[in-house]
Amino acid sequence: MRAPKPTPRQAGGRSSLFWDMLTFDRLMTGPVIHLIYWCGLGLIALGGFTVVGAAVGVAIRGGSIEGTVLAIPVLVAGFLVIGAMALLWRGACEFYMAVFRIADDLHLLRVAQERRAARLRPPGG
Repeated sequence: MRAPKPTPRQAGGRSSLFWDMLTFDRLMTGPVIHLIYWCGLGLIALGGFTVVGAAVGVAIRGGSIEGTVLAIPVLVAGFLVIGAMALLWRGACEFYMAVFRIADDLHLLRVAQERRAARLRPPGG
C-alpha cells in the first residue's frame, strides 16, 4: 500500500502560508487582531495628545492663575478617560483572541478525535 502524498503544510514547503489561506487550517485572525489592536492604541494615544492640547489651551485662554488651575483637572480627567479607553480596548481585543483560540482548540480536538476513531475502526470496515 502506497503512503499518501504529504500536503504542502506537512512537507514544510514555502507554500505553507498559501496553503493555510486556502484551506482555513490555520486562522489568520490572530495577527490581524494584533494589527487592529495597535492601530486602536495609536488612536487612543492621539486622543491623549488631544487632551494635553486641550489642557494647555484652557490654561493659555484663561491667561491667569484661574485658567491654569482649571487646566489641571481637565488634564487629569482626560488622562483617566484615556487610560480607561486603553483598558477597554485591550479587553475587547483579548476577548476576540480568546474566541478564536477556542476555535483553534476545537479544531485540534476534532482532528484528534477523527484520528482516534480511525485507529479504533476495524480494518476493511
